[in-house]
Amino acid sequence: MILKAKERGGGAQLARYLLSMRDNDHVELHEVRGFVGDDLLSALREVDAIAKGTRCENYLFSASLNPPGGETVTVEDFEKATDEVERKLGLEGQPRAIVFHEKDGRRHAHVVWSRIDAEHMRAINLPHYKMRLRDVSRELFQSHGWEMPKGLRDWRERDPLGYTREEWKQARRVGLDPKQLKALFQECWNRSDTGTALAQALKERGFMLARGDRRGFVAVDYRGEVYAVARQAGVKTKEITARLGDPEAYPSVDKVRTYIAACMSERIEGFIRQAEREAGSGRKALDAERAELAARHRQERQALKTGQEKRWIAETKARAARLPHGFAGIWHRLTGKYSKIKQRNEREAWDALKRDRAERDGLIASQLDQRRALQERIREQRERQQADLLLLREDIARYQDMASPERQNERRNSDTERETRKRQHRRDREQDRGFER
Repeated sequence: MILKAKERGGGAQLARYLLSMRDNDHVELHEVRGFVGDDLLSALREVDAIAKGTRCENYLFSASLNPPGGETVTVEDFEKATDEVERKLGLEGQPRAIVFHEKDGRRHAHVVWSRIDAEHMRAINLPHYKMRLRDVSRELFQSHGWEMPKGLRDWRERDPLGYTREEWKQARRVGLDPKQLKALFQECWNRSDTGTALAQALKERGFMLARGDRRGFVAVDYRGEVYAVARQAGVKTKEITARLGDPEAYPSVDKVRTYIAACMSERIEGFIRQAEREAGSGRKALDAERAELAARHRQERQALKTGQEKRWIAETKARAARLPHGFAGIWHRLTGKYSKIKQRNEREAWDALKRDRAERDGLIASQLDQRRALQERIREQRERQQADLLLLREDIARYQDMASPERQNERRNSDTERETRKRQHRRDREQDRGFER
């Protein structure tokens, strides 16, 4: 159980925050102990008034008790943890309040203590409370058999950022097999008898014709990759020139890339708007389902509470009826029977209280399972939508980069260096063959 706490003031503000339903599915005031008032707002205002008799500004100690996700934790477990925190910090006997919050299928508790020792009108000192809470937290994980977080086992293992994530590669190359790519170009070449027909056939497959650096013809795909038409189609350069005509009549590779980037950016922006609309509608549907589930759970809890109260009243009356009154009561007291009946009633009342708690814990556990299942769907939908939007935005960034003049110059220089290396490699091979002869 992760424990977080701090010393603070502002009792009224804290009470309103703890009772707020704005971000929670359920809020329950479980306990108000040691105060004159029996509601949270009046209790914390009471501490505020007492603290004015001292020089203490942070007169409250507020802690949150967060069990691991997916674990079933009873009210008794929360109470035992609260008692252990009290013992460890020296707050035993101090007025306190416990509030349960449920959100996203998880239940946690907030505990607020008064730091003011009303008898001596001074604030209780809490030295090194973070270290002591860490020790209590470690003991709770061990006693419940929960998997302990790394940071709790050893503070040096804690990741200061909380999580790590590899950066996505913005430039993703075409995944076509080279044989498939050549077959595609050959098919377009064979089914067209004019330059216009070839350009249209390639465009239908996602390629645009352009003028290469050495007056040859190339095709540029929608990702900005460049392919030599003659090499891919498996025909001679003269045949390509005869069908397509003068290369100067075609745009350069940079102009084609800029045109593709503008078209694709506009298209992807439309995809992003569509994805955001779909995400909004999906989020509204799940929010409505979450609100309906929370309302149904509140009704179930209220029904259980009403039923338990009726049963408690009936059982209390039945136990009270066992106790004789008048002369019979005096006789039973003299013979000791009255004491035995009273002890029996107290045992039955305690057993009934434990039974009611167990029923409530069971209902809450069942409802938390339902809420966790819904939260898992919400999480999966959110991650899926975020991943889709991230990929689309990366594509936008890549097309903006593809259209930038600086990036085009870098590509031209890179292409020139690559061609130079190829020519040098061919010359070296020819010299090697001449030497062998």
